[in-house]
Amino acid sequence: MEKRKIGSLTVSPIGLGCMSMSHGYGPSDETTSIRLLNEALDLGYDFLDTATMYGAGKNEELIAKAIKHRRDEYVLASKCALYSHDGQPRIDGRPETIKRHCDASLQRLQTDVIDLYYLHRLDPNVPIEESVGALVDLVKAGKIREIGLSEISSETLRRAHAVHPIAAVQSEYSLWTRLPELKMLATCEELGVTFVPFSPLGRQFLTGKAQDSSFLTDGDIRTGNAKPRFEAKAFIQNSQLLKPLQDVANQLNCSLAQLALAWLIHQTNGQGNKTLIPIPGTKHIEYMRENIGALDVAMTPDVVSHLSSVFREENVIGTRYAEAVMKVMDSERDRVLI
Repeated sequence: MEKRKIGSLTVSPIGLGCMSMSHGYGPSDETTSIRLLNEALDLGYDFLDTATMYGAGKNEELIAKAIKHRRDEYVLASKCALYSHDGQPRIDGRPETIKRHCDASLQRLQTDVIDLYYLHRLDPNVPIEESVGALVDLVKAGKIREIGLSEISSETLRRAHAVHPIAAVQSEYSLWTRLPELKMLATCEELGVTFVPFSPLGRQFLTGKAQDSSFLTDGDIRTGNAKPRFEAKAFIQNSQLLKPLQDVANQLNCSLAQLALAWLIHQTNGQGNKTLIPIPGTKHIEYMRENIGALDVAMTPDVVSHLSSVFREENVIGTRYAEAVMKVMDSERDRVLI
């Protein structure tokens, strides 16, 4: 299997987001999740993504329970500074919090080192230089190998990179969320930073299997912070945008999910290199198997360009997050800084 680089790390061109096995998409089954994680490694996934926030640490504990005995088979990413307090997310990017979160994550993951450790969200009350400084201390202590940032703006990335090389930026990017195309992808290429798209399937929308929020269970982020595009009326209109994608999927003999992932995997930067590493998340074994099949989709540059043109974010009804969340998301600053 082809490999891609994240700083000093080498990983498969598609990773596995682990959040939904413990958080964000309603109830899950631990026995199924343990089977899923082991089969994912067997199939070639070797880049796993978790966070302190996911299930208030339960997701990290799940990974340890399921595959700590196979630790040398995967690159492990986790995140700090975003955590649950009284059921509500809180951001705390102070150095002491970052170091405390790392120690707790290492204990839950039952590992000596986290390969890639992200600042999950920028704390508006803490200069990015201070937060990155804490991450640098963790590198020096041998607790983490590479530093990443999540949902930050290009300006914030430049400031952080001036303190210490940033290996990866993780932000939402898919056919229906194109914000990184404004500035972040070019900034990452300039600085030598790998871009990791999360929610590459649009929270299931791009698979054609999603339902509007009225059919979803409590605890599903599509009934809360990620609801705008899943409101019943918006969802009906947005679903019409899938028709041209289905036509292409039929021509390529692949599923909609595989098409959306292949669109990311086959994108090239200004040097003609394929560097993106999407991390679709799932709690379903069959979807995990389906997603890695995206690596077998024979997608040409013309098809990549065609998909980019037929599915435009400006045609999507609703923002990707609720208004209150959008206002504090540092990455959204790239919309006004171009």
